Amino acid sequence: MLILSIDTSAIASAALLTGEGETLAAFATQDTRSHAEVLAPGIRNLMETAGVTAADIDAVVVGVGPGPFTGLRSGIATARTLGFAWQKPVHGVMSLDAIAADAALDAWRLGIDEFVVATDARRKEVYWAHYRSTGGTPELLAGPFVSDPAEVPDLPAYGAGAGLYPEVLRGVADFAGTQPTAEALGRTAVVRLVRGLPLLDSTPLYLRESDAKVPGPRKRAL
Repeated sequence: MLILSIDTSAIASAALLTGEGETLAAFATQDTRSHAEVLAPGIRNLMETAGVTAADIDAVVVGVGPGPFTGLRSGIATARTLGFAWQKPVHGVMSLDAIAADAALDAWRLGIDEFVVATDARRKEVYWAHYRSTGGTPELLAGPFVSDPAEVPDLPAYGAGAGLYPEVLRGVADFAGTQPTAEALGRTAVVRLVRGLPLLDSTPLYLRESDAKVPGPRKRAL
């Protein structure tokens, strides 16, 4: 099994992973505002570096958020386009789950039962979800949500959102800058695919209404 994983919920990233979860190649950019410009060239270079063609890919996996409209759309549109062109299945994974997979192992090691994952939602808010660490495997208890950091449960918090609001969230230091990446997201998808567990479709989790509104009827001048 060979998977192309894509995530643009925070940064633009892509990775090629085997059915054993081994990463063949990966790239990620820290720029949070140039997803559309860097993603397609990055995937092309990724595949050329690994010596992989479209015929070798078994499935495309994409992070469905939560994330900002523009960035999230770039990744999902790219994944859908490649899936259609290559005639490959496209699976979705909640992007917070990509952090939760590593966080659950850390929480289990530290004896932490429940924790939250939080990422930057801008506008002084965070995207977050509540998990339980079950033997080092994350179990989603609630979420995802978008809210003021003060509304997040008082639990150990993993992810860049916790690093942004240390006065409110109980951030775990080693994860204070962690963003979802395609590599981590791909590992999550591989585990579920190998175990025969369902994945999401590619419907985006925006959690907010769009800022763009359909104009109302024009007002009469007289």
